[in-house]
Amino acid sequence: MRAKLVTLATMLVATTVVVGEASATSSSTTTTTTLAAKPPTALACAARLVSTWSTAKQADEVVTVSINALNVGALGPAARAGFGGVLLFGSTAPPSLPAILATLQRERRDHVTTLVMTDAEGGGVLRLSNVLAPMPWAQTMGKNLTNVQIQAAGARLGRSMAAEGLNVDLAPVADLDSRAVAPGALDADGFRAFGGDPNVVAGNVVAFERGLESTGIRGTLKHFPGLGGSNRNTDYGPAHTLSWATLTSTAIVPYRAALQRTSAMVMVANASVPGLTNLPASIAAPVMTYLRNVLGFQGLIMTDSLSAGALSARHLSVAQASIDALVAGADLVLAGNPTSPSAALAQANATAKAIARAVAENVLPAATLAAAASQVVAARSALSCTS
Repeated sequence: MRAKLVTLATMLVATTVVVGEASATSSSTTTTTTLAAKPPTALACAARLVSTWSTAKQADEVVTVSINALNVGALGPAARAGFGGVLLFGSTAPPSLPAILATLQRERRDHVTTLVMTDAEGGGVLRLSNVLAPMPWAQTMGKNLTNVQIQAAGARLGRSMAAEGLNVDLAPVADLDSRAVAPGALDADGFRAFGGDPNVVAGNVVAFERGLESTGIRGTLKHFPGLGGSNRNTDYGPAHTLSWATLTSTAIVPYRAALQRTSAMVMVANASVPGLTNLPASIAAPVMTYLRNVLGFQGLIMTDSLSAGALSARHLSVAQASIDALVAGADLVLAGNPTSPSAALAQANATAKAIARAVAENVLPAATLAAAASQVVAARSALSCTS
């Protein structure tokens, strides 16, 4: 499937005349039934650029560096290496965060924009809370706010994120969960979810995402195919979702609606899915295939944290889990927050080197890696098919 994606992108480049600047959110004719992610010309431009890169550089592009925001100034080497994403943890952003992030973007040598992400859902899951607009839990919003108000709240949050130099929010949670509990070992969602009614939650999720997008921030639907009702939080160990038959008639509804009506990206969960796969969804090809072939999603697919207990319980290192996720069809791999900047860089470097080695050893098809890197580039960067 990845080889076909690259072939399609190449064909699009070959048949394009002069299109000027094509961004990930510009309008374009498409044969899919969704409005998700980007027009084909942007992906084609990205594919052409990525095709000139070495395998090592492509591997860097699909890896995210996770770090505490207070240490973000140590990421100069990561910027120069060209890692595709930076994930900021911690409750406090340094006063100089906008300037630091602007410098890091300039230090990239390929004129490609790095995805700068954090978890800003609301309530108890709001990183960088000293600078980002406060928001209540999603469940509180779902119960008390109209969709117009939720969209306005998303826009307020988006403006504060953009002012700090971020461009991706790892939110909204699109799972179904009406349990009035704080997230914990037995329930990954609880207050993080807007509610339990598929159609109502669909409207809430679309509203939140549209608010983000109105400010230039790309949101991320999580945790596909839906963690509501799962038996355990995958951060702590193996877990499984409700049955696939149940998910397709309920939990998929908000995802389908948001993919049809917004430009959100998708984060895949680490839980297995009874009736579909015994593997964590983040490394399971049937999950990615459903996203691409059934829901028609053309945008960026990222993993949940591959340092989670659900993966380590299978004796999978972050590097090996990253390879498995890319082989399955993911585009961008994420991991948790290392203990220090040096550990963050070491983990990212080790993961990228393992990915490149997997290509050399024919474990990961070269076309698959190139297609994944193209998705990461196209997700945020303005590209010209004439350059």
